Amino acid sequence: MASKSAAAKSQIHLPTEDELLAMPESDYMNEAQLAFFRNRLKELEQEILTNAGTTTENLRETQFVPDPADRATIEEEHALELRTRDRERKLLKKVQQSITRIDAGDYGWCEETGEPIGIPRLLARPTATLSLEAQERREMRQKLYGD
Repeated sequence: MASKSAAAKSQIHLPTEDELLAMPESDYMNEAQLAFFRNRLKELEQEILTNAGTTTENLRETQFVPDPADRATIEEEHALELRTRDRERKLLKKVQQSITRIDAGDYGWCEETGEPIGIPRLLARPTATLSLEAQERREMRQKLYGD
Protein backbone atom coordinates (compact mmCIF):
# COMPACT_ATOMS: atom_id res chain seq x y z
CA MET A 1 0.00 0.00 0.00
CA ALA A 2 2.89 2.37 0.78
CA SER A 3 4.29 1.93 -2.71
CA LYS A 4 0.92 2.97 -4.16
CA SER A 5 0.89 6.26 -2.28
CA ALA A 6 4.54 6.92 -3.17
CA ALA A 7 3.75 6.26 -6.82
CA ALA A 8 0.70 8.52 -6.63
CA LYS A 9 2.77 11.32 -5.09
CA SER A 10 5.37 11.09 -7.82
CA GLN A 11 2.63 11.52 -10.43
CA ILE A 12 1.28 14.79 -9.01
CA HIS A 13 1.60 17.62 -11.53
CA LEU A 14 3.56 20.48 -10.00
CA PRO A 15 1.66 23.67 -10.80
CA THR A 16 3.38 26.86 -11.86
CA GLU A 17 3.25 29.97 -9.67
CA ASP A 18 0.54 31.40 -11.94
CA GLU A 19 -1.51 28.20 -11.65
CA LEU A 20 -1.17 28.33 -7.86
CA LEU A 21 -2.36 31.92 -7.74
CA ALA A 22 -5.31 31.09 -10.02
CA MET A 23 -6.57 28.26 -7.79
CA PRO A 24 -9.74 29.00 -5.81
CA GLU A 25 -9.45 29.60 -2.06
CA SER A 26 -11.36 26.36 -1.48
CA ASP A 27 -8.32 24.46 -2.88
CA TYR A 28 -5.96 26.04 -0.32
CA MET A 29 -3.13 23.68 0.64
CA ASN A 30 -4.37 20.88 -1.58
CA GLU A 31 -2.06 18.06 -2.62
CA ALA A 32 -0.69 19.90 -5.68
CA GLN A 33 0.08 23.05 -3.67
CA LEU A 34 1.80 21.06 -0.94
CA ALA A 35 3.84 19.20 -3.57
CA PHE A 36 4.82 22.52 -5.17
CA PHE A 37 6.05 23.98 -1.87
CA ARG A 38 7.77 20.74 -0.82
CA ASN A 39 9.64 20.79 -4.14
CA ARG A 40 10.55 24.48 -3.74
CA LEU A 41 11.76 23.93 -0.17
CA LYS A 42 13.79 20.84 -1.15
CA GLU A 43 15.47 22.83 -3.95
CA LEU A 44 16.27 25.65 -1.51
CA GLU A 45 17.65 23.15 1.01
CA GLN A 46 19.90 21.60 -1.66
CA GLU A 47 21.11 25.03 -2.82
CA ILE A 48 22.05 26.02 0.75
CA LEU A 49 23.91 22.74 1.31
CA THR A 50 25.77 23.15 -1.99
CA ASN A 51 26.77 26.71 -1.05
CA ALA A 52 28.07 25.50 2.31
CA GLY A 53 30.23 22.90 0.57
CA THR A 54 31.60 25.51 -1.83
CA THR A 55 32.45 27.84 1.05
CA THR A 56 34.29 25.06 2.84
CA GLU A 57 36.36 24.39 -0.27
CA ASN A 58 37.08 28.11 -0.77
CA LEU A 59 38.29 28.50 2.81
CA ARG A 60 40.55 25.43 2.50
CA GLU A 61 42.21 26.95 -0.54
CA THR A 62 43.54 29.87 1.48
CA GLN A 63 46.76 31.01 -0.10
CA PHE A 64 49.55 32.97 1.52
CA VAL A 65 49.63 36.53 0.24
CA PRO A 66 52.61 38.66 1.34
CA ASP A 67 50.94 42.02 0.67
CA PRO A 68 48.99 43.12 3.79
CA ALA A 69 46.37 44.97 1.73
CA ASP A 70 45.68 41.89 -0.43
CA ARG A 71 45.60 39.68 2.66
CA ALA A 72 43.10 42.06 4.32
CA THR A 73 40.91 41.97 1.21
CA ILE A 74 40.91 38.17 1.18
CA GLU A 75 40.12 38.03 4.90
CA GLU A 76 37.24 40.49 4.44
CA GLU A 77 35.85 38.38 1.58
CA HIS A 78 36.08 35.28 3.78
CA ALA A 79 34.32 37.09 6.64
CA LEU A 80 31.53 38.21 4.31
CA GLU A 81 31.15 34.69 2.93
CA LEU A 82 30.99 33.26 6.45
CA ARG A 83 28.30 35.78 7.48
CA THR A 84 26.30 34.82 4.40
CA ARG A 85 26.63 31.11 5.23
CA ASP A 86 25.57 31.80 8.81
CA ARG A 87 22.36 33.44 7.53
CA GLU A 88 21.87 30.47 5.21
CA ARG A 89 22.42 28.06 8.12
CA LYS A 90 19.56 29.76 9.97
CA LEU A 91 17.45 29.66 6.81
CA LEU A 92 18.25 25.95 6.37
CA LYS A 93 16.77 25.26 9.80
CA LYS A 94 13.57 27.14 8.83
CA VAL A 95 13.42 25.28 5.49
CA GLN A 96 13.70 21.93 7.26
CA GLN A 97 11.03 22.97 9.79
CA SER A 98 8.75 23.96 6.90
CA ILE A 99 9.19 20.55 5.27
CA THR A 100 8.30 18.96 8.63
CA ARG A 101 5.19 21.19 8.78
CA ILE A 102 4.15 19.92 5.34
CA ASP A 103 4.52 16.34 6.60
CA ALA A 104 2.48 17.19 9.71
CA GLY A 105 -0.26 18.94 7.71
CA ASP A 106 0.39 22.33 9.37
CA TYR A 107 2.09 24.08 6.44
CA GLY A 108 0.40 27.20 5.11
CA TRP A 109 -1.53 27.95 8.29
CA CYS A 110 -0.65 30.76 10.70
CA GLU A 111 0.88 29.52 13.97
CA GLU A 112 -0.78 32.35 15.88
CA THR A 113 -4.28 32.56 14.41
CA GLY A 114 -4.75 29.30 12.51
CA GLU A 115 -5.79 31.28 9.43
CA PRO A 116 -4.33 30.69 5.96
CA ILE A 117 -0.99 32.42 5.40
CA GLY A 118 -1.83 32.81 1.72
CA ILE A 119 -0.24 31.61 -1.50
CA PRO A 120 1.30 35.01 -2.45
CA ARG A 121 3.08 35.27 0.91
CA LEU A 122 4.29 31.66 0.75
CA LEU A 123 5.60 32.21 -2.78
CA ALA A 124 7.57 35.23 -1.52
CA ARG A 125 8.68 33.51 1.71
CA PRO A 126 8.12 29.74 1.65
CA THR A 127 9.27 29.45 5.28
CA ALA A 128 6.61 31.87 6.61
CA THR A 129 4.80 30.61 9.71
CA LEU A 130 2.63 33.68 10.32
CA SER A 131 0.01 35.42 8.23
CA LEU A 132 0.92 38.91 7.09
CA GLU A 133 -1.35 40.48 9.73
CA ALA A 134 0.09 38.34 12.55
CA GLN A 135 3.64 39.14 11.41
CA GLU A 136 2.87 42.86 11.35
CA ARG A 137 1.41 42.65 14.87
CA ARG A 138 4.52 40.79 16.09
CA GLU A 139 6.83 43.39 14.54
CA MET A 140 4.80 46.23 16.05
CA ARG A 141 5.05 44.61 19.53
CA GLN A 142 8.80 44.18 19.07
CA LYS A 143 9.11 47.81 18.07
CA LEU A 144 7.05 49.03 21.01
CA TYR A 145 8.31 46.71 23.72
CA GLY A 146 11.71 45.69 22.38
CA ASP A 147 10.98 41.96 22.61
